[in-house]
Amino acid sequence: MLIETRSLTRAALLLAAGGFLSACVSSGPAEGPGSTPPKSAAASGVEGEWLSSDGIAVSRLSGGVFTTNALDTGNKLADGSYRVNGSVVEITVVSLIRNTTTNVNCALVSPNQLNCTSSTGQQFILNRRNAAAA
Repeated sequence: MLIETRSLTRAALLLAAGGFLSACVSSGPAEGPGSTPPKSAAASGVEGEWLSSDGIAVSRLSGGVFTTNALDTGNKLADGSYRVNGSVVEITVVSLIRNTTTNVNCALVSPNQLNCTSSTGQQFILNRRNAAAA
């Protein structure tokens, strides 16, 4: 149980880091009925499923909504939102385990790789999940 909790906590923290560096996230207007994050997100090519490099979790980016689930149990670890700003994906991650919110900035370094840094300085990589693996 302790190992599973540690894995889930680690995965949630990694994904929370996907919420991007709060120092790098601009504090623009809140998204509302007139905003268009899905179009900018789709245009950037970040929508889809992304695997943590440690193989613990899968994150989904779709229409401005961010979710992360454990690969072993399928349990939801985190949710939140994201927006694309050029080649940077700004993610706000709400950990369902720790009940915390973290900002993460991810650079889209290739169509299949996001290099991410959390507001706490933790760095991690997300790799696009192949459609065949889904």
